[in-house]
Amino acid sequence: MVAEQEELESESPIIDCPVLVTERLVLRPPHADDEAELAELANNHRIASMLGRMPHPYDETDARAFIAASRNRDRPGCSYAITLSDKGAFVGCAGLYGSEHGLELGYWIGESHWGHGYATEAAHALVDLAFRATAIDRLNAACRVTNSASRRVIHKCGFQYAGQGMLESIAAGRVTVERYALDRRTWASLRSWGQM
Repeated sequence: MVAEQEELESESPIIDCPVLVTERLVLRPPHADDEAELAELANNHRIASMLGRMPHPYDETDARAFIAASRNRDRPGCSYAITLSDKGAFVGCAGLYGSEHGLELGYWIGESHWGHGYATEAAHALVDLAFRATAIDRLNAACRVTNSASRRVIHKCGFQYAGQGMLESIAAGRVTVERYALDRRTWASLRSWGQM
């Protein structure tokens, strides 16, 4: 599932991104049919201001660019559209991304779908993918210090606090973030997510 690369701690692996199915969600590659829903949900300053790479305002041109970039298989990680398994409704995006810190987990859920546990469910699936599909020893995550909902998702996945830093957000400028890490040994002991 993973293309071979030099095994340097700072490098992130290329992952063959399979469709992931959870109890309530399907995580699949984003496609052109998602453009309108993606633009509608992502055009929200409350979401964009919590992320580094999402512009605001966000329109279908931005959605098209994101979908095209997600097809680039030469870069580390993978991007997913998060959809409801029973209705197929688009609810957000998630992925594993190469960063200066190594492989990093990222996600966002459209505001109309907040409070249902979708971010946690998607994050669990991606954490499992990261450790099963690669040889990484550590997965990273970050959230703005003001984003308590994202912090809860990160904690539910077993990540441990690793310090603070700064992030240059397209929508919010330079912001303070908390950094978290999950090592392979901890993940292996927590693989039974129902016990967390």
